[in-house]
Formats: sequence, structure tokens, C-alpha cells
Amino acid sequence: MNRTLYTLLFHLGLPLVALRLYLRARKAPAYGQRIAERFACKLAPMRRDGIWVHAVSVGESIAAAPMIRALLKAYPDLPVTLTCMTPTGSERIRAMFADEPRIQHCYLPYDLPWAAGRFLDHVRPRLGIIMETELWPNHIHQCAKRGIPVALANARLSERSARGYARFAGLTRPMLAEMSLIAVQTETEAQRFRSLGARPECVQVTGSIKFDLKIDAQLQPRARDLRERWGAGERPVWIAASTHEGEDALILEAHRQLLQAHGDALLVLVPRHPERFDAVHGLCQAQFTTVRRSSGVPVEAQTQVLLGDTMGELLFLYALADIAFVGGSLVPTGGHNPLEPAALALPVLTGPHVFNFLEISAMLREAGALQEVDDASGLAGAVRRLVELPQDARRMGEAGRAVMLANQGALQRLLDGLGRLLT
Repeated sequence: MNRTLYTLLFHLGLPLVALRLYLRARKAPAYGQRIAERFACKLAPMRRDGIWVHAVSVGESIAAAPMIRALLKAYPDLPVTLTCMTPTGSERIRAMFADEPRIQHCYLPYDLPWAAGRFLDHVRPRLGIIMETELWPNHIHQCAKRGIPVALANARLSERSARGYARFAGLTRPMLAEMSLIAVQTETEAQRFRSLGARPECVQVTGSIKFDLKIDAQLQPRARDLRERWGAGERPVWIAASTHEGEDALILEAHRQLLQAHGDALLVLVPRHPERFDAVHGLCQAQFTTVRRSSGVPVEAQTQVLLGDTMGELLFLYALADIAFVGGSLVPTGGHNPLEPAALALPVLTGPHVFNFLEISAMLREAGALQEVDDASGLAGAVRRLVELPQDARRMGEAGRAVMLANQGALQRLLDGLGRLLT
């Protein structure tokens, strides 16, 4: 497949795109809004000649935040246009940068040549930065036609994804050859990008900027204060964060087993997607005394589950807990970022499906900071062991924080590479 055929198929698939938006809007009404932006129509006036950053959804937006703040500081005269593809990502972007007038935001248009070109002509960026693995052939080609350098930041490429790209070499090789910088997390991933057609001189191993996560000094004191106000200072509190459909029932079963040994245990359950909050609340309420975080109702002695149904509070909810399970890993979703709880010196538990964070998970596991479990019983047993052996929990947490500190510096290496493109 080449880019011409890809573009033709994309146009033919637009009715399916519309149907998908309609179906998603039935569960999450925000998908039915701002549709014109997805075709680069009716875009708000924007400052030009700045930096364009694309972060597909919530996770990438959070990962990009330190880089964006560093760019704002390093280039005080340049606006930053921040794009995403999902309503939750949009909401997170607006919350993170509400007080920054140089941030301008819209959805990234679909990867159609005319939509991509219209967006680029509207914004006219001096540099495009794409987070992680969100590669769109027409957007990248339209940038190349206009002489706009494009960088792939914090790039990841699993072996499975590399095989997928290789099957469409006629499309992916020219696309990767048009990239000006591919800042990858590991040398293994660098080799995969080179073998797929990226120019060797443009591929640099910078490490993962997720190691450069900075924790607000007041975060943990605020969390301890809230636990004390709840009267939960001595209760075992564990969190299951960024959970997916099919996973919540397993976590609740693990909590049921834990309660048989530790009747005062509190679970903080945080679904990944807001459109699932009500359904997951129904699951919790059917089995346990449950409080929704959004309700403002305080946790009491009889509360068994706190449902984290707010946006932008994940780190704070992690800080409330003693033990962290990172979701998307008991089901084959690929897992989410285990470095967020590690940065808070929490022992980290995951399921077996961590292919989105394979190298990072392996580093934490080898350091003794992360334990994999296979099912609800394994999760219950691991949480119970860490509750009953707090010295093991502390050792795991300290090991995770040490891994974080030892691997920081990726952000500055990335910024150096981006600076060369801007000058």
C-alpha cells in the first residue's frame, strides 16, 4: 500500500468514521461535538509561527506536559498549538494549561491531505512534535511539502507494531524518511525504526521523558491530611488505576478476597475512561459500600470502595494509597504508565499484559519494584502480602523511586534535539 491508496481508502471509509463517532457519542456525548475541527473547518483564530504538539489522548497529554512547559520557558515568544483526538484528552489539556495564554488547542484533523493542509496553513508551525507513536502519513507529508520539520518525541515501537509497519512498507518507509527527528526510548526501538526506513542520522536514543515526572511537594502531605480527616490513616488503602472494561470485575473480586482477611481495607478504583464511570459505579455499589469522589461525600469507616470519577486527579489518588495496581494489564490492552506510582514510592502491581510499557516494566521488575499477577486471586494475594509485610512494600517503593532517579535526563536530551530543529 502506498500513500495514494491509503488516502483513497480513508476517503471511502469516511461513512464508517461518521458511524463510529455517532456510536461513541451515544456513550460519551462529547464525541458528537466539535466535529468540524476534525476536518479543519471553523477553526478558531490562532497565532502562527509557533510549535505544534500532538498528543493523541490523556496519557500522551500528561507525558507531554513537562516538555511543553519547558518549551514555553525556552521559547517565550512562540505560541504552542496542542492537538489531540479525544474529548478526554481535550479536557485534560484545557485543565493543565488553563492559565497559559500561549497554549492554543483544537482537535487534530483526520489524516486527509486537504484537511491536514488546511490545518497546517491555519497554524503555520515552525516545528511539529508528535508524541510517542501517533504517526499519520498525510500530516507528515504535508509538513514535508511546507518545509516544516517533524519530530517524534518519546517514541515507542514494540516488536508487534514494527511487524505491522513492515507489512505496509510502501506507506511507512517514505513517511519515516520524511521525519526530522525520532527520539526513541531504547536502542532496541531505534533499530526497529532504522530497519523500517527512518534515516539513521535522525534516530536518537534519548530515553523516556516519563522518568522526568516531577511530583508537587505538597501532593503527598495533602493526601496524608485527607486520609487523616477520613479517619483512614491506619487503614490498608490500595488503588487500581486506569482500569478497562472486563478488568473492574476482577479487581472487585480481589478486593472481596482481601476484605476476608483485612475487613477495613479500602479500594480506590479509577476507570480509564469517563464514559464508564456510571457503569463501574453500578458494579461497585452492587457489592460494596461505595463513595464517588465527584460527590464530595467523605470516606467513612464503613466505606469499602472509593470510585475515582474525577479528571486530573490520578496522581493525587495514587498518593492516597499504600499499594498500586496499574490497569489495562489484566486484559490485553497493554497496560498504562507504572512510573507514576513508582515516583510516589509505591509498590507496583500489574497484570501480564504490559506490552505498551515492556522495557519500563522490565526495569522496575528487575529492580524489585514491580510484581506481575495473573488473575483476581493473584492480585488479592499480592495486595494482602504487602499489607501484612509493610517492610516489603517500603522496599519495593524505594526501589521504584531509585529507578526513576537513575533514568532521568531524557527530557533535556529531547529538548536539545528539538532546539536544533528550531534553529
